[in-house]
Amino acid sequence: MSFELPKLPYDFNALEPHIDARTMEIHHGKHHQAYVTNLNNAIAGTDAENLSIEDICRNISKYPMAVRNNGGGHFNHDLFWKIMKQGGGGAPSGALGEAITSTFGTFDEFKAKFGTAGVTRFGSGWSWLIVTPEKKLVVASTPNQDNPLMDLAEVKGTPVMGLDVWEHAYYLHYQNRRPDYIAAWWNVVNWDEIAGRFQEAMK
Repeated sequence: MSFELPKLPYDFNALEPHIDARTMEIHHGKHHQAYVTNLNNAIAGTDAENLSIEDICRNISKYPMAVRNNGGGHFNHDLFWKIMKQGGGGAPSGALGEAITSTFGTFDEFKAKFGTAGVTRFGSGWSWLIVTPEKKLVVASTPNQDNPLMDLAEVKGTPVMGLDVWEHAYYLHYQNRRPDYIAAWWNVVNWDEIAGRFQEAMK
């Protein structure tokens, strides 16, 4: 069974002015498509053809680097598109909002910690909010297309929110100003989607 490029849940220009349409078009149609194509090629004829992308990530140490890079790229981007929306932003409410406040002190303190994880990630990578196996919220960062689901991740858990800090995610509009991109990104965050992922991970 081959993996497929998921359809974006909004138009390319839906996240403007925070993320421009041209970046979304290239990021989704070129970069994510390449991860899907290369992943399918890498798992052809192996047991991974019958696994979900989550199960591949959880056992990633069994597979070659091409599966790690492209499988991570597919999982990470599939999550990334869904946790953004037009007219997003603000602050989370309900159980997720309470958990963030109790864990990090205030929402602003959480934003600062999450943003710092992205700003200080050397080279390419991701900033994450995850639910650990102990059902705790933790901010983490991974290099390249790794994610916290992977059995070789430094901090393991279920990702509920992830921010792509690869240059291809922001360079057309922000050039080398990664902090500006991260600051603007909070305006497109889909807290409803993230809250649903949080509730599922806490079961």
